[in-house]
Amino acid sequence: MNYYLDLFSPETAAAFANSTRDVSGFRISRKSYVINQKICPGDRLICYLTRLQRFIGVFEIISKSFEDDAPIFVKDSDPFTLRFKVKALVWLSIEKAIPIHHDILWNSLSFTKGRSKDDPRWTYMVFSSPKLWPKEDCMLIERVLLEQAERQLEYPLSEDDQKKLKTPRIRVSDKKEVTISIPEDEEEALEQQPLSEKEKRNSITVQAKLAEIGETLNFKIWVPSNDRARVLKIWKPKEEVLLDELSLVFNEPTLKTIRNIDVLWVRKMSIIRAFEVEETTSIYSGILRMADLIALQPKLDIKIHIVAPSERRNTVFNQISRPVFADIAGRRLPDICTYISYDSVFELAKEKNLRYMNDSIIDNYSEFVEE
Repeated sequence: MNYYLDLFSPETAAAFANSTRDVSGFRISRKSYVINQKICPGDRLICYLTRLQRFIGVFEIISKSFEDDAPIFVKDSDPFTLRFKVKALVWLSIEKAIPIHHDILWNSLSFTKGRSKDDPRWTYMVFSSPKLWPKEDCMLIERVLLEQAERQLEYPLSEDDQKKLKTPRIRVSDKKEVTISIPEDEEEALEQQPLSEKEKRNSITVQAKLAEIGETLNFKIWVPSNDRARVLKIWKPKEEVLLDELSLVFNEPTLKTIRNIDVLWVRKMSIIRAFEVEETTSIYSGILRMADLIALQPKLDIKIHIVAPSERRNTVFNQISRPVFADIAGRRLPDICTYISYDSVFELAKEKNLRYMNDSIIDNYSEFVEE
């Protein structure tokens, strides 16, 4: 029996609570992961509540995966169509879910113990689901949740938690609404500040690491000309891995946009994945480049990612969720653009068997905007 992470937003948790509570769903993009990891009946799901950072339940999987688009978790257009039948061993209300920062968990989990509770580096563990989790950690969480189901202690929501629950919905057409988060004033102010030298070095280091990972996965790599000299001080590619030109059949406006994207993984004259690496500023400009690319080439089927420090995660989501990105040539940016933390990039680079994997491994470290 293996344990996997199952992410719920406050909204999808409420939808599950009001359902028959016998189905858990994931995005169809996770299908290869489910198949490769052989997730099957008898395995268990540890349910984690995003934004509020709480554990809310434990499920036993009782069926093989199947596809079904009947709305359960999101009205009208439910993106969580890859599903399992489950038995809810524990399901708590939000107020009774166990915060990860509670001492009983924080001081014992392998990825949090010994860390300050202000240290965000553990969050790479909760960026995607279903994700295989350490068995000992999950057994502890399961035991604590089972005990909580009996005790029913209250863990009141803080003022900050209450703000996180107030996610407004803005109508952008007669048929569509978009969930957005209003950025805090200090976040908007940070967007206007210039990068420090340290931040520039961090950004280049991550850019080089993404190029290195792509090379290990047997891709050709594109890096903008303005960044090449600094990236090549860190990354030493094999001959002919770094592309001098992009031999792509696009018009000049499209090529100009593509050439400025921070890292491209290319195979057989096709872009497979695109990465914008952002520090504390210019997150909006990177997302705009991705949006421009989609607008210019709406049929272009590539995976796009915004890579930023963990502490900027919410800012990335705020920007991706802007109403202006709700309909770009018939596509929603939140549905096709994911966030990856710096920590996740370095974690993936340490994977010993990386050279035997394919690019779908990136999806295990990516996170969509919470619906």
